Formats: sequence, structure tokens, C-alpha cells
Amino acid sequence: MTLLPPLRLLIVAILLSLLAHAAHAVAPYQRGNPLPASSLNEQMSRVEKKLEAAGFRLLGRHQPKGLGERGVVVYTDAALLDAIGKVGGHAILAAPQRVGVSASGELSYTRPEYWLRAYFRDRFALAAPVARAMQGRLEQALGRGEVFGGDVPEQTLADYRYMAGMERLDSFRAELIDLQQFDAAVRTVRSRLAEHVADTAPVYELVLPEHKLAVWGVALNSARDGEGVWVNKLGPVGPQHIAALPYEIYVIGGKIYSPAARFRIALAWPSLDLGQFMSIRYTPDAIAATMRRVANVPDLVQLAN
Repeated sequence: MTLLPPLRLLIVAILLSLLAHAAHAVAPYQRGNPLPASSLNEQMSRVEKKLEAAGFRLLGRHQPKGLGERGVVVYTDAALLDAIGKVGGHAILAAPQRVGVSASGELSYTRPEYWLRAYFRDRFALAAPVARAMQGRLEQALGRGEVFGGDVPEQTLADYRYMAGMERLDSFRAELIDLQQFDAAVRTVRSRLAEHVADTAPVYELVLPEHKLAVWGVALNSARDGEGVWVNKLGPVGPQHIAALPYEIYVIGGKIYSPAARFRIALAWPSLDLGQFMSIRYTPDAIAATMRRVANVPDLVQLAN
């Protein structure tokens, strides 16, 4: 038997390691079959019909201001909600899955494995069959195009952060206020969004009272620092990830949360370089301030944060 020289062995080991890494990386989005050009409303209706025919439950639709003829259809799944109920906590953020669409016919959707790994974290094994089943139904309903948006090693998604010093899912900055009671927290978010505080609007509402969990999609409509501003600052890749929107606010028990933007934006745009992130360096604070107002955090507490 011929033995490989040590240097060649090292090179082979590195190549095998890189291949293994690539094989176990996950992308956040997948392209669907293009739709014939039409109005945005018609495109969203087409997507909604496809999702309903595949057995999914519609939650709402979002047409972000300032992002052209692009929209998002938000949906969920009964088996996914059952898994979330068993796990609880931050997993509620996995409930709203999204399809991005444009008037020109571009179609993309969130890949369940990516987002469930990030939000179920070390309990992903419980949700893995759900992710696989949803993926299969999505490919049947919407098409099986290329995956895109960045490749994140699957083992890092459970504790994801873009770089050292940036927040994770369970960062203390995600907690906005503790109202002690679930009903009080739900009423607060619901009423504040209905009032359009801080130039916001509700996109969808999903409440699981038996598990004391709730999540809302929040349209960030500020002409100064809303989603139509900061997404465009990311360049072409910003609107291409339209299925990243809308942003969320959520309730666990009696506490109101919203994901730290340096986590949530990085999770949705993991391939951004540091220069691109620096172009929206003021966005995390702006989003946090908006969500504190939606949660009706008292002014003194806001100043302390």
C-alpha cells in the first residue's frame, strides 16, 4: 500500500473538511417557478391560492413601502404550530413563514429548515420532520429553484450571531417589557399596532392562548428609517430578500419581545459583508426604539435602554 506524504494528507483532510462544511450548510431562501407578469395584488392572490391548495394556513400579506412592486405572503402550518406548542418560548418566531413575490413574476420563499433551526435551536430534532414535510409541499406548490441568500453551517444556526459582540436570539435586548399577564401583553401590542404608533401597521396576528404565545408582523413605515429605507441601503441584495419581511414583535407568557435587529437582520441577510452592515448601522437602534413604542414601554425605561 502506498502512503501519502504528510503534506498531501493534510491537503486532503482540509478538502474533505471543506466539502463536509458545504454539505451541511443551509441557505435561507429558495426560488420558485416564475409567475407571468401581472399586478402585485394578482401575484399575491396566485401565491395564496397555491399555498391554500397545499394545505397551508394564510396569515396575511405585506406590501412594504419604498420597495417597488414587491410583496410578501405570510402563512403557517398546523403541524408547525403543534411543534411550537410543544417547545414554546422563542420558537413562536418560526410560525410565520413567508413567500416573496414581485409584479414581474419573481418568486422566492423561506426555507423551513433554516428558520426552524434558528428558532427551535437545540429542539430542532422535534421539528425536523415538519421542516422536511413543509419543504416538499412548498416545492410542489411553488417550484424547486435554486437556493440563495448565503450558506450558514447548520450547527451554528441554533446559536446564531453574525460575529462576536453581536446579539443572539435570546439576547437580553430582545425583551421589551414584562406585563406579568399574557392577556395584558396581547392587548397592548394589538392596540398599539391598531393605533399605528411610530409609523407601524399590523401585517398579521397569530395568538396561541393555550400556550401563552403570540406573534405579530409589523410593517415599519417610517419615511426616515423604515424598512423601505434600510432595505434599499443594502443594495440589490436587499430587495432580493423580500421574504425576510415583515419584522416581528412577540409575546411569551406576560413578556413582550422583539428580536434584536443585529440578530434578525443578520439572520435574514447572512451573506452581507461588514461594509454593507455598516451602511445600516443606525437601523438596529431605530427598530428597537420603534418596538419599545409598540410595547408601550414607559419613557424612563426607554431612556435606561
